[in-house]
Amino acid sequence: MDQTVKAHDCCSTNGTNSGSYDLIVVGAGSAGFSASITAAEAGKRVALVGHGTIGGTCVNVGCVPSKAMIRAAEAVHGGASAARFPGISPCAHAVDWGGVVKGTADLVEEMRQKKYIDLLPAYENVTYIEEGPARLVEGGVAVGGRVISASRVLIATGSRPHIPVIDGIEAVEALDSWGLLTLPDRPESILVLGGGYIGCELAQMASRLGVKVTLVTRSRLLPGAEPEVTEALTEALKVEGITVETGLAYVSVAKAAGGVSLTVERGGKTEDLTAERLVVTTGRIANSENLGLEELGIETDARGSVMVGPDMATTRAGVWAAGDVSDRDQFVYMAAYGAKVAINNALGLEQMRYDNAAMPWVVFTDPQVAGVGLSEAEAKTAGYDVKTSVITLDNVPRAAAARDTRGVIKLVADVKTDRLLGGQIAAPEGSDTIQTLAMALKFGMTSKALGETIFPYLTTVEGLKLAAQTFDKDVAKLSCCAG
Repeated sequence: MDQTVKAHDCCSTNGTNSGSYDLIVVGAGSAGFSASITAAEAGKRVALVGHGTIGGTCVNVGCVPSKAMIRAAEAVHGGASAARFPGISPCAHAVDWGGVVKGTADLVEEMRQKKYIDLLPAYENVTYIEEGPARLVEGGVAVGGRVISASRVLIATGSRPHIPVIDGIEAVEALDSWGLLTLPDRPESILVLGGGYIGCELAQMASRLGVKVTLVTRSRLLPGAEPEVTEALTEALKVEGITVETGLAYVSVAKAAGGVSLTVERGGKTEDLTAERLVVTTGRIANSENLGLEELGIETDARGSVMVGPDMATTRAGVWAAGDVSDRDQFVYMAAYGAKVAINNALGLEQMRYDNAAMPWVVFTDPQVAGVGLSEAEAKTAGYDVKTSVITLDNVPRAAAARDTRGVIKLVADVKTDRLLGGQIAAPEGSDTIQTLAMALKFGMTSKALGETIFPYLTTVEGLKLAAQTFDKDVAKLSCCAG
């Protein structure tokens, strides 16, 4: 399924592919396209240098395929869980794993065509170049045996799955997230290594599609989330039959009869966990090697991420970075945003600074986990005197009506000013709920003001109002819509 696109296939070059440009963008994913479009709309000539499949991580191997298969798994689970409603009998859907995988691949191809390939002809001053890997050099970028010249360069080469150093892991044909999403046949069982958002999402997706899943992590699930939120998600996964193993160390991996064996250590004792396949979801690492960064004095951190300032500039004048290759947030929408910040500063269009204070994030498990702003621990570290409010979803009328009270809402506020500092939610509709809290943080809302805001009844987002009221009162003693 090679969807690469050559410059002469899709792009107007305004005369020639060689010579100088106002901007060179290295990487044709979300950040690269955002940067190129921003510059093109400002009338600048752009060389967009791609390598591999156009579109980057999100559309090809990340957000789109994973969320498509998660939704498919939700449909299957919906039939099985229908018995929670009185008078409704559950039903079991037949699952054709290969059919789901193929349908997902078709969707990826369609969105890559629509959102990336078909966009290029609309921007006549963007030249798409794909002639092999690029390398930054004095005065521009070397690619395909020639040097493209520009005084400004944006690095947007993205990231790739990180494979941890575990004895024997090279010999067991471990799958990364994309490997699982494209596996032609459904495995009987899998070991998912890593309890971050990717591991949690894929573990539940596979389980709902008929795979026996063991989720293994060294600390706890979603270690950056509030403990109350993590606890709610962990319990939900266990109820669905997923084995969750936490607080352990990885010792070794080896082939075993019928699959793989993972040896772990916990409490000073070792034990073996077995499954047909091993899926590794232990984070991602920047694609920054072989770009010539060290030679140009462009600094990277210990994981290879390009270090940037609030203007997205690197330590080399004339070079900026955005997206997963940078040391900023690894979300596709923040990649696009960071690229706009970089290009506005690089081209002198509008002075911008990278600001993630009101950045919402979502984990597409069920219940969905979402958050924005500071956690309780982060707020205390930042020097705030904090107060918190925690309510379980059995206090939210929408959850009661849906016969699904899995989840929790936690808000964090400043004691002195009552200003909201952050919040997290675990709820079946948490992803759509969190944006309201993001807006509240963006405009400096207090918990009192949020608690006094009118919310529609029997919605999950009403839970934010109830959580805000819980700072001062017991919402269990309020009637419906009271307060």
